[in-house]
Amino acid sequence: MALAKLHVKKNDMVKIIAGKEKGKTGKVLRVFPAKGRVVVESLNIVKRHTRPTQLNPEGGIIEKEAPLSISNVMLVCGSCNEPARTGVRRLDDGSKARYCKKCNEIVDK
Repeated sequence: MALAKLHVKKNDMVKIIAGKEKGKTGKVLRVFPAKGRVVVESLNIVKRHTRPTQLNPEGGIIEKEAPLSISNVMLVCGSCNEPARTGVRRLDDGSKARYCKKCNEIVDK
C-alpha cells in the first residue's frame, strides 16, 4: 500500500464518524501512514492478555487504545469547533498550511 496523503496529524483533535465510538472526540496519539490508521486517546479501547515479563512481572489483562481507520475520523477545526474537511493552501511566505473548508480559517498552529 502506498503512503496516502493524510488529513490528520499527531496531536490533532478528531471526531469519530463511524464505528462503535461514533460521535466521540479525542486527540490523535499516533499515525500509521503506511497502514492508513490512527490511534486516538482513550477511544477504541481493547483488552490484551499479556504474559509476565520483566517490565510487567504479573502479566494479566491490560487495556489499551487500538488503531482506527483514518477514513473513520474527521479533523475538528479549532476556530469553528466543528468536524470539517480540510484543504491545503500555500501561504504568502511559501509554506503550506491546512485550512477548514467550512470557516476558511487556517487549522495548523
